[in-house]
Amino acid sequence: MENEFLSKVEDNAAVRAWSEKLQTEKRDSLTEGCTSELQNFTRIIVTQNELQELKDIWTSWDEGTKQLFYQSYGDIPYLFDVKVDKRLFRGMAQFWNAAYNCFTFGEIDFVPTLEEYTALLRSPKAQVRKIYAKLTNSQTFAKRLVNILRMSESWVTARIQQKGDSKCVPWENLKDLILTHPDEKKMIEIFALSIYGLVIFPRALRHIDEAVTDLFDRLGKGVTPVPAILAETFRSLSMCRKAGEGRFIGCAQLLMVWFHGHFWKVDKVSYRVFSEGYSPLNEEIAMQRRDDILEEKWMEILQNLEEDDVEWRAFWMVPDGILYRCGDYNWVPLLGIWGATGYTPLTLRQYKSR
Repeated sequence: MENEFLSKVEDNAAVRAWSEKLQTEKRDSLTEGCTSELQNFTRIIVTQNELQELKDIWTSWDEGTKQLFYQSYGDIPYLFDVKVDKRLFRGMAQFWNAAYNCFTFGEIDFVPTLEEYTALLRSPKAQVRKIYAKLTNSQTFAKRLVNILRMSESWVTARIQQKGDSKCVPWENLKDLILTHPDEKKMIEIFALSIYGLVIFPRALRHIDEAVTDLFDRLGKGVTPVPAILAETFRSLSMCRKAGEGRFIGCAQLLMVWFHGHFWKVDKVSYRVFSEGYSPLNEEIAMQRRDDILEEKWMEILQNLEEDDVEWRAFWMVPDGILYRCGDYNWVPLLGIWGATGYTPLTLRQYKSR
């Protein structure tokens, strides 16, 4: 299997030629004189779950428990402290190109990639080649919760609620279990499920959606959550753009960190990125960001971006290989927890790598 994978590696020149040919044919930003035009304004809502209760629980844990969490689920607790500038977010959303699943800022095409989100999350047990796909014969919601929570089926069934067209479990019930569970490993697992349901896939406020448990149930088997996170990010942005309104239900914190990694000139981090303990999310939290720029001003800035205005490779990315297409198809399929989509990282400039 490894040899089969390696036989498909292409050199930089071939990938760059493919990228430029595709963009020119599709009349993207590399086409001379082609710049994006703003469509109708999208009234996107970035209402999130209150994270203070999660932060309080995390703060109360000792360092040993926190290290056990990092070893199983990576850096996701840092998302609690990533500030989401709602005016910047609403400004960004106006430039989402639903046809190509990328941001087109004036003459600049940009898109969050699998490799970038993998670097941000730093999940040690996730295997990049084990992709999540929803099984048609998977367990019921109640059965999955029984396995994850280690509570009786009657206890679980009594707490399942219907929210819109899907079933959920209230955060209040999971919080009570986290605070009282005698098994440290199980306490950590329930806490991680809560982060995925409230922060990464926040579809129902203060509730964990049924679909989140299907993905979470397989994280312990090494499945990477990154394609599903990107899929729901892209799908939510596209649905809001097409409808002209809507609430974003992807992970706004990750999208903010990704944006800052490319669109702010920053001091070089030297060799810290090669350190085993280096965390891009923790680095982001330590940085001071302006949050007093109006949405209209952000739109003006983004519309007029030029190539020299951006950091093409995020300062926290270590040069590595990239997945840029699937076989003879120019799109990489992304399977989410509520649906599927695809993307194409259109340019090597985001990587400066092989």
